[in-house]
Amino acid sequence: MDNLNLDQHISHRYNEELEDLRSRVLNMGGLVEQQVSSGLKALLELDSELGEAVFNSDFEINALEVEIDEACTEILARRQPAASDLRLVMTVIKAISDLERIGDEAEKFGKVAMRLSGTGSRPTYFSELRHLGEHVKSVLRDTLDAFARMDAEAALLTASRDDAIDREYNSLSRLLISHMMEDPREIKSVLEVFWCARALERIGDHANNICEYVVYLVKGKDIRHTSQQRKLESKRDQQ
Repeated sequence: MDNLNLDQHISHRYNEELEDLRSRVLNMGGLVEQQVSSGLKALLELDSELGEAVFNSDFEINALEVEIDEACTEILARRQPAASDLRLVMTVIKAISDLERIGDEAEKFGKVAMRLSGTGSRPTYFSELRHLGEHVKSVLRDTLDAFARMDAEAALLTASRDDAIDREYNSLSRLLISHMMEDPREIKSVLEVFWCARALERIGDHANNICEYVVYLVKGKDIRHTSQQRKLESKRDQQ
C-alpha cells in the first residue's frame, strides 16, 4: 500500500466514501468470480438449469457497475480528489468495466451449457477446457485478492501469468482446428468449445488489466502496453 493515504482525511465521511468504493468493487468481484465458477460448472457438467441461472444473473453485475460508476462520479464532483484518492477513483472506474466484461464472458458458458445439454454428448477436448478454466479461475481469484490488499507486488506476479494462459489457449486452439479439419462432422460442437476457450482467454486479459490498475493505484505508475518482462523488471527495481 505504498504511497496511499486513503485514511488521512479530515472528513470522516470522505474516508467512508472511499472505503465504500473499495468494498463495492470487492462485492462485484465476488459475484463475477462466482458467475465464472458456476458458468464453467454448468458447461463442463452440461447442466442446463445452472447454465440458465448464470445467463439470467448477469443483470446483477451490470446493475452494480452502474451503481459504482455513479458513486465515483459523485465523489469526483463533490470531493474533487487528488493524488492517491484520484487514482483510487480512476482505478475503480476502470476495474468495474473489466469486471462487467468478465461477467459477459461468463454468461457465454451458460448459453453454451443450455445448447449442449440437449445433445446428450460431451464435446471433444472438454478436459483441456477444464484445465484452462481452472487456470483462469486461479488468476482471477489472485487478481481480486491483490486488489483487496492493494498489493502491487502480488498484482505484478499475477499479471505475469497471463502469458501462460495465452500459450494454453493457443495450444488448445490448434488442437480444435486440427480436429475440425480431420472430422468436419464435429465442427459445430468443436466451435462451441472454441468459443468458450476464447471467453476464458479474454477473462484472463481482463484480470491482467485489473492487475495493472492495482500497480497504478499503489505506485502511481502506468504499466499498460509494456511487456511482461519489463513489468517484472519494474518490480525488481522497486524492491
